[in-house]
Amino acid sequence: MTVAYWIIAGLLGLFYLYAGGKKIVQSKERLRPMMGWVDTVPMPMVRLIGVLEVLGAAGLVLPPLTGILPGLALAAAIGFAVLQVLATGLHLSRGEVRETGLNVTLIVLAAAESWLATIWL
Repeated sequence: MTVAYWIIAGLLGLFYLYAGGKKIVQSKERLRPMMGWVDTVPMPMVRLIGVLEVLGAAGLVLPPLTGILPGLALAAAIGFAVLQVLATGLHLSRGEVRETGLNVTLIVLAAAESWLATIWL
């Protein structure tokens, strides 16, 4: 279970660190080719989502690694699942059904991470 937790935490952490970092530092014009939804969401909200993604990535890794408040890892995993459910809804509302595959994959990974966190932590 420990190995499974760290593999999924690493994958999710790297993904959200990258995606969140891009949302924090890049302009709307630079984000638009990858994330067409930025046109319908105010940039302060895009930046907030990026900050939450980076914090969530840290929350998956640092608490279990340090042993300080390891329950935060469970909260981060649940937060990522909720974030992706909302993102799926946004894509569906924009008629972007084909773009939801990544969202569903991230929901499954976050749910697995939540389950592993309840067992292992």
